[in-house]
Amino acid sequence: MSGRGKQQQPLLLSPAHAAGSGMGRRRYLTFLVIAMALVASYHLLQAPTPPSRYHALFLTLGSNNSASAHLRALTLRPHVAGTEANAAAAEYVRAALSSLSFPTRVTPYSVLLSYPAHRSLSLSAGPGLPNNFFSLVQETYSGDPYAAAAAEVIPTYFAYSGSGSVAAEVVYANYGDKSDYAYLASQGVDVAGKVVLARYGDIHCEDMVRNARGAGAAAALIYTDAKDFGGPGAKGKRKWFPNSRWLPPSGVQVGTLYYGNGDPTTPMWPSCAVGEDCERLSMEELDGSEAMPGIPALPVSGRDGETIQKAMGGGVAPPEWQGGEGAPVYRIGPGPAVLNLTYIGNETLATIENVFAVIEGREEPDRYVIIGNHRDAWTFGAVDPNSGTAAMLEIAERLSKLEKKGWRPRRTIIVCSWDAEEFALIGSTEWAEENMDILGSRAIAYLNVDISVFGPGGLMPRATPQLDELIKEASRMVPDPDDPSRTLYDAVIRNDRPITRVAGAGTDFAAFVQYIGIPSLDMSYGLFSEYPVYHSLYDDYVWMERFGDPLFHRHVALASVWGLIALRLADDEIIPFNYVSYASELVESSKVVEDGCPGCPISFSPLHKSIKQLEKAATKILTEKKMLQAEKWGLNTRERTLKVREINDRLMMAERAFTNREGLAGRPWYKHMIYASSDQDDWGTKAFPGIVSAIANANKLNTSESWRLLQHEIYRGARAVSKASAVLDGRLT
Repeated sequence: MSGRGKQQQPLLLSPAHAAGSGMGRRRYLTFLVIAMALVASYHLLQAPTPPSRYHALFLTLGSNNSASAHLRALTLRPHVAGTEANAAAAEYVRAALSSLSFPTRVTPYSVLLSYPAHRSLSLSAGPGLPNNFFSLVQETYSGDPYAAAAAEVIPTYFAYSGSGSVAAEVVYANYGDKSDYAYLASQGVDVAGKVVLARYGDIHCEDMVRNARGAGAAAALIYTDAKDFGGPGAKGKRKWFPNSRWLPPSGVQVGTLYYGNGDPTTPMWPSCAVGEDCERLSMEELDGSEAMPGIPALPVSGRDGETIQKAMGGGVAPPEWQGGEGAPVYRIGPGPAVLNLTYIGNETLATIENVFAVIEGREEPDRYVIIGNHRDAWTFGAVDPNSGTAAMLEIAERLSKLEKKGWRPRRTIIVCSWDAEEFALIGSTEWAEENMDILGSRAIAYLNVDISVFGPGGLMPRATPQLDELIKEASRMVPDPDDPSRTLYDAVIRNDRPITRVAGAGTDFAAFVQYIGIPSLDMSYGLFSEYPVYHSLYDDYVWMERFGDPLFHRHVALASVWGLIALRLADDEIIPFNYVSYASELVESSKVVEDGCPGCPISFSPLHKSIKQLEKAATKILTEKKMLQAEKWGLNTRERTLKVREINDRLMMAERAFTNREGLAGRPWYKHMIYASSDQDDWGTKAFPGIVSAIANANKLNTSESWRLLQHEIYRGARAVSKASAVLDGRLT
């Protein structure tokens, strides 16, 4: 039967039909509401948790106890690079990361390290007076829990110091910078053939010994003056570690004298593991290198430095060259005191180990966010560097917990534990040199923490400028551990303490910024002046527990802001870089540089023009970024994916454009034209370093050729800025 006798009811009434009766309309509306709710519920259940929720969870997972436990374990023994103790520390880090189910690997290199074979120092105060033989030993204290382990500490020395014996009169050179030697010359004091006595406090030891050699000195001694490291108060009333944070009288600050980055035998190219073949410089080639100090040098204690000062004659040093309250009158010499110094070094190829863990990205596994810290220490390393190691491992534990909650980064996160940083940034430099092409095409940013906690003083960030806004945003999310009513941002950045710049050879960001051009940052909590036991025997867990961070809440706060920045870079759909702040920074920096050359017969207009181009390109890509974020549902998935990738590539690659393949004049390893160390201070920061050096040279020589070279450097800097503008603009000329 056909069914014509009764009309079939449709499954769903049309709106018009339903409107025909009140009951039908109500049923239709009720059904529509239920259907919409079911659809919305389905999408809510199926939609992934937004990254911001995982980021908020990350901030709640910090553990003071975990940071403390890692630091205690890492600092049980002194662990200089190349030693069995440091290999054990590498295994500890590898095992800790592996226990979190992250894939790990160890990359070894055979590199030239330097250790002391023999040291001696004696003082002859004058005819008929007995010689004073210095023990050159840092003393432990009664009840020191690390007294037994202290026997493993390598004797105080400078790595890569020249070997030899020198007996000569002493000349006092204050902080050992070039202006101090100029003053000595103005007083008729000849440094040639003498032993220079200088004190820490202005520049680093490699620059101090380099300056001494440049002045003609036969050897150098560097000491830690009680005025700068011994604490307040008169002599005899000062308190030092373990009763206060200050350096004891026998404390010595050791360091490295190599004036370069990476394995000294493989400059500009990567080293290799034991058993592999790679090109190396010979020891004869190295000995004649400008990167080596060329003269014997030793670090000595404040007590020994004062003993030498008492035996000196000559003119009275200027007031600003004098010691603290209760110190003897400092004189500049020469003599009559004569020092007999012997240092014999042992330079040897040794194995170092970089340790890595990888958290592979889901959507963009070929884009890398890299976080790193070095592991090796001159002694126990509780502050430098293992406060940073403890914070990095604490971050890794939090990321593992996020994974268990379902999180996976959009981009790959690589966790790096570097070796042999103290000698010459060797582990990070060799890896960056070996992988520079891959890193150059894939690395989003490198986030370094060498020392996580110095003590009180707030967050201390430094970075390439496109990271400034991200640092501010992340610091607003983390309470200040010393005043939880304020954030890290409130306590520091808003209080006129600017974000400074990463440059020079201070720590492991150097290879990423200077050699490849990867956006980078480094940060710490507290002031360096609160850490007088730097590179000494007394940088141990007891010092950290008593003075650096008794509650380990500063470690956790630093880990929180460090990790949050990494998460934003790894998870944000569009990389959170802002080049508008970069352009603004260069406007100010160029003014400073130009003001250093008033009336010079050259033109800065090429540089000004290029910076205006950068301002325009930075504003353009920021506008594009905001429009794309606003159009989240306006493009189909493929269109959006391609557009996001294209903008991200421009943001990622712009920093590379600031580099020049030939590098700075006379310093080819330093390829960044905008930020690098000063050629007078290996750790200092200079904007437009090539231009600054050329200005100094032209002012000194005042020749047509020197002014031509200055103009050339201005054009080089301008071309680098223009290249970055073109990358941000995203169009071919």
